[in-house]
Amino acid sequence: MSPDRLDTHGRVRRMSRTESFLDNFEVRSYPVAEGHPDNVVTDTEAGAWIPAVVPGGVHESLMAAGLADHPFMGANEHELDWVQEREWWYRTRFPHPGPGTARLVFDGLDTVADIWLNGWHLGHHENQFRPAAFDVTDALGEDNTLLVRFLPPLLGREPVASAAETIKRMLALMNPGNEDDSADTERADASGEDAHWTQTMPVAASLRKAAFSWGWDFGPHVPSIGIWRQVRLEVAPGATLTGHHVALAQLAEDHSTARVQVTVETSEPGTRLTAHVTLRSPSGREFRTGMELESSTSRTELSVDKPELWWTHDLGKAALHQLVIELWDDDVMLDTVTDSVGLRTLELNRAPDEKEGGRHFGFVLNGVPLFARGANWLPASSMIGSVGEATHRDLVLRATEGNLTMLRVWGGGIYEHDSFYRACDELGVLVWQDFMFANVDYPDRDADLRHEVQLEAEYQVRRLRNRACLALWCGNNEALMMRALVWGHLDEGADGTTGWGRRFYTDILPGAVAAHDGFTPYWPGSPYGEESGVLSVIGTDDGDRHTWEVWHGLIMPGVSVGPTTFPSLGDARHYRRYADDTAKFVSEFGIHAAPEAATLRRWIPEEDLAVHSPVFDQHNKDHPKNKGDELLAVTTGPPEGLDQYIAFTQAVQAEGMAFGIEHYRRRQPHTAGALMWQYNDVWPGFTWSVVDHDSIPKAAYYTARRASAPLALSFRATPDGDLELWLANNTRTAARLDVDVEIGAFDGSDRTTHRITAAAAPGESALAWSAAAGVYPADAHHYAWASVPDGTAPSVRKHFAEIKDLRFGPSSLDVTAEPHALRIRATGYAYMVRIEQPVLGMRLSDNAFDLRDGDEVVIHVAGADPSSLKVLAFPLPQSAD
Repeated sequence: MSPDRLDTHGRVRRMSRTESFLDNFEVRSYPVAEGHPDNVVTDTEAGAWIPAVVPGGVHESLMAAGLADHPFMGANEHELDWVQEREWWYRTRFPHPGPGTARLVFDGLDTVADIWLNGWHLGHHENQFRPAAFDVTDALGEDNTLLVRFLPPLLGREPVASAAETIKRMLALMNPGNEDDSADTERADASGEDAHWTQTMPVAASLRKAAFSWGWDFGPHVPSIGIWRQVRLEVAPGATLTGHHVALAQLAEDHSTARVQVTVETSEPGTRLTAHVTLRSPSGREFRTGMELESSTSRTELSVDKPELWWTHDLGKAALHQLVIELWDDDVMLDTVTDSVGLRTLELNRAPDEKEGGRHFGFVLNGVPLFARGANWLPASSMIGSVGEATHRDLVLRATEGNLTMLRVWGGGIYEHDSFYRACDELGVLVWQDFMFANVDYPDRDADLRHEVQLEAEYQVRRLRNRACLALWCGNNEALMMRALVWGHLDEGADGTTGWGRRFYTDILPGAVAAHDGFTPYWPGSPYGEESGVLSVIGTDDGDRHTWEVWHGLIMPGVSVGPTTFPSLGDARHYRRYADDTAKFVSEFGIHAAPEAATLRRWIPEEDLAVHSPVFDQHNKDHPKNKGDELLAVTTGPPEGLDQYIAFTQAVQAEGMAFGIEHYRRRQPHTAGALMWQYNDVWPGFTWSVVDHDSIPKAAYYTARRASAPLALSFRATPDGDLELWLANNTRTAARLDVDVEIGAFDGSDRTTHRITAAAAPGESALAWSAAAGVYPADAHHYAWASVPDGTAPSVRKHFAEIKDLRFGPSSLDVTAEPHALRIRATGYAYMVRIEQPVLGMRLSDNAFDLRDGDEVVIHVAGADPSSLKVLAFPLPQSAD
């Protein structure tokens, strides 16, 4: 046991309560039903037991013991399918922890588990998303043996009938007229990769385990199993603090004063118990209060003058206060807890949109309306238990460096580790938190499942309610959308349940938020809307929207936006369709791209790195495998070889993400946020991520960073052919910038520049300049460029044809390595200059940028030798040479 650690919420507990973390687990497998506690305790079979990775899982333990290759490597994905077909036993031994009431707490069991202590069966547990806790006071001896058995997670489960039918109808809706043809059969079967939709998901819907475990369109079928979070032994001689909640209940309009509500929860209320509360600000000021604890939940308030508020990183400091709560029985201190909390107000603006109709959907932080610039967050590995704090910190830090202010924890993954939320608190990033329900009907007629969901929701709300970063609780991902599309209604049954999950989203989940949080907004699902009937769930006049016309090429009359006919599949999937979207908040939009070449070579053998080889396509879980090829045919032209495939897919994603962000920001306040799908990866694959599995940013990360800057310029071509330049201002002060607007020829023969002034109020996007059609040369030989001399906003450019049709002309790059930097100078126009990123953890101050003839930039490099890095000119298609 290791007693001197932080608990799983990053808090320090002292005084009479002790908390030890159990380790030294070992693990082995048996065929189903062949393991028995009596035999497992005494089992000494040579080589059968291996050290267990805890927190972690069976896959990590097998790899650490040298008994399995990494399932992400090459074609190994299904080599470990046998893991989910056996039962796995963990065991450890530990001494008696000392006098007092003892609780054994498993913070995460994945998933169907039974626990024995010294031969006593403590209980059964099958929820990955909440702890299993047991009073073991009377079961402890001087020497103790703990056993945990995991059964195959889907053993003996029957499919949920409504889930299977909804999935069948959804696939038919997305592939009209193709239900029986060979193309649809290929899509549905595709080497078994879509079986999680048609077969596994209806079965797994009754089990509280991460939906993506069974495979998704971005990740592999590698269902995790094991002890994925810490195991704690708590010993307390008397009453303890069981929870607390700190919230900014009232903030003066001028931010001069604040009222802070403090809630304290205890295990044994009594007339002699008191709580002493100290709130210490970042500057060292202290605010104190006390309360008598005559009930299990007690509240008090603190008055704070000149509060040091928590802001997102772009608007101010992410100020965190130290909270100390002491539990006293007369003059004896029984327990204490220390936490870090941020003081801020966070509201969801649902006022009517007087200009465009419908209702706003926008976040307001400390009275300041926000445009949420962000992305969807996925678990950083399919092997969820072994993702460490350093990974979370680095990825969240990259998000701030990319000018992202919100991350949505997607409902098909997990409630993230505390290190993720701690990083968001400290670095100033808001979190949209889905409850873990995604893309399937959930059987809410099942009383046992309802009870599990109730306990899970209460636990997660109590666990995360003090996080300054927490902006929204959301009921599910796309479950309501699928019901609306497939069945045309979201009705309940006569008994108050429907068998597809509505009771969860409208009763249990919001009830838990109201009872145990009370300050963070709740939203029933994503996408979802409350206006204009059932289609508002996926419409543009209310709520949030998933914009999948782009990439998937969705054309659904009455649902899709924009035209319903296109010259080609590539045109139907083109990012220009973002311009038709008038959503109030876009919570998903994205385009596929290959990861960095070095990432691919770390995970796929060189002999398998041919485009669309079997192993190459195995790392692409979207269908059909050539979906992106249709888009490339329209935008870049077909790639020749791996290098062009990487460059072309990354260029299209980069152009598309910047185009979408710029469009949505120009629409503020009518559109109040845009969250890219997706931020990161669960494995090294071909996905929508802007940061790949090895934490290497793609080109889109850099173009999105420039488009997401607090002050950002963007060009817009109107339907009439006029050219406009806009300024988006998402700072807290008015902006007035000198801007140089240039219309130039790629070959440098014709460059006209004039100086304008661009101005925008806080939270506003404003038209700064325009030129009528015909006044400027909008052809494949020219570009438009806008730059700010003092650098307060990134430069922006616009081209007037597809990449494959642009006539860049000859160009070359002169690259000089300097200490911690690269100096790059262009002769001719250089499109999408990319610096290779072969070193894990390296940083570039910029990448994936254009240079005009004579432009010179200095790119700062950290974590790699600049002289070792290749600077890649875009591999132009033949027509553009």
